[in-house]
Amino acid sequence: MINPVLRPDGLPGWWEPLLTRVGTARGEDFTPVRPPAGGGRAAAVLVLLGEDRAGEPDLLVLQRAAAMRKHAGQPAFPGGAADPEDRDPAATALREAQEEVGLDPRTATVLTTLPELYIPVSGFVVTPVLAWWHAPHPVHPCQPAEVAHVARLPIAELVDPANRLRVRHSSGWTGPAFQAGDMLVWGFTAGVISTLLDMAGWSRPWLPGRIIDLPDVAATRAVATLPQGPESVAASDEVVP
Repeated sequence: MINPVLRPDGLPGWWEPLLTRVGTARGEDFTPVRPPAGGGRAAAVLVLLGEDRAGEPDLLVLQRAAAMRKHAGQPAFPGGAADPEDRDPAATALREAQEEVGLDPRTATVLTTLPELYIPVSGFVVTPVLAWWHAPHPVHPCQPAEVAHVARLPIAELVDPANRLRVRHSSGWTGPAFQAGDMLVWGFTAGVISTLLDMAGWSRPWLPGRIIDLPDVAATRAVATLPQGPESVAASDEVVP
């Protein structure tokens, strides 16, 4: 299946070969778990790449508030469940990003959508929406009860082998992770990032044998046990209804 990809004027050159590769991406490239035949609860997340300096891309992520009943302290892309009035996954992702971190939707150009990814523990079928932040502006937590922190993570930092590792949950599940500043990025978010870095040709050799146990706040959250490799999406429940 060919996914339509938009290439607007002014698009930085670092978007290739990622855009060419995601045009033929399949769900199996991200996770071995397929959405159920009957579907699931629709959701979308915004995978937003921009740059402050030419040729130095970064990625927008947030961290959930530690006091939340679910998803406490988890890193995530902006996003959430679809509303009836959302015309498509891109509308869901942009609306949620505006509500959560104050993103002006006019500053982001949606380039394509990635395959639907199923999160068994929550029943969400999540569509990652890949977008170019063509006019970056300050963002911040707009819902402090849900979002504790917002960050733009440099791709150069994410691909640094010193910042790559795997995390182990008490259930036995092990998946990819990134130590980005004070933020430990793991689960669904880290799995998508890891796959996209590979597709873009940005990944550098790293040691997948470096494994740590999830910190207490993260480890108390449900994680489905799946046959995961360093490039796979973890099935943690990160999408907020």
